[in-house]
Amino acid sequence: MKLLIFLLALLPLDRLIWLGFTDGLGANPIEFITRSTGTWALVFLCLTLAMTPLRLMTNSTRWIRYRRMLGLFSFFYAALHFVIWLWLDQDFDLIEMLKDVVKRPFITMGFISLVLLSPLALTSTHWAQRKLGRRWAHLHRLIYLIACTAILHYWWHKAGKNDFDTVTIYAVVLLLLLCCRIPYVRKILDKRSTI
Repeated sequence: MKLLIFLLALLPLDRLIWLGFTDGLGANPIEFITRSTGTWALVFLCLTLAMTPLRLMTNSTRWIRYRRMLGLFSFFYAALHFVIWLWLDQDFDLIEMLKDVVKRPFITMGFISLVLLSPLALTSTHWAQRKLGRRWAHLHRLIYLIACTAILHYWWHKAGKNDFDTVTIYAVVLLLLLCCRIPYVRKILDKRSTI
């Protein structure tokens, strides 16, 4: 199952490579690949956060086995999203990049999201989990803050175009997934699974 998830998670990247070789990236290829990698980072973030509610609703721990991989794919696509922006938009000009981060709120939120995701990716191993002990769980609670900064990044980006349809769907999905962490809601989901 993990191998299947791994291969499926690479399909968005495979599609971008295929479209790149077949001139299918549209009139603005940089915007297309930037938008696509950002979207998939958000999709995998939602999938990562969905594993705990699924565990509670089904009373099965198998969902938790896939959480780490899904989280790493969220980081992978977020890192690609950032590198594409840094390379193709900023031409690796770190001074201009920092100016952009400070000047534009949606880029600020995107940058914060990536910075917060980085320690989670770096400590995703069993070795790090053992070494950090309880601190590992506290550190990985940053995922809830990342969900907020990621949706703000997307929201403020779409605000410039006054296009809130898609981002509203993601915001609602993330809100519902975060609500599943509220103790009262967790208890309800846990009870439903035992009925």
